[in-house]
Amino acid sequence: MKKALDEAKMALSEDEIPVGAVIVANNMIIGKGYNQTEKLNDVTAHAEMLAITAASNYLGSKYLENCTLYVSLEPCPMCASAIHAAHLSKVVFAANDPKNGYSLYHPSLIHSKVQVVKGIMSLESTDMLNTFFKSKRK
Repeated sequence: MKKALDEAKMALSEDEIPVGAVIVANNMIIGKGYNQTEKLNDVTAHAEMLAITAASNYLGSKYLENCTLYVSLEPCPMCASAIHAAHLSKVVFAANDPKNGYSLYHPSLIHSKVQVVKGIMSLESTDMLNTFFKSKRK
């Protein structure tokens, strides 16, 4: 999760919403990304989407079976659908997203076979997000 938070810090340094993601296979990072929606002028340029693309390119496969996604914020519905389509085995996220998270939707947008772990380093992620949004409201 620390590496995902490092990616979130990259987003923060570029004045993007600080969300970062890494994908791991066999204890090695094979894909990473951070939010770049402003930089790329692309609403789909979420950290998870960029990490999935990078991991798929690394493996030469659209499926990421036996891979784990670490992300600093609960995935949105778009990203959850991509996680489902990519056949990721496990998702670990830090902070809950009570306004836009996939868990607001039932049935879940993430396949029931995907192991989901939440709350890992949530305080660090939440603090970074809160600081970012407070600076925007000034």
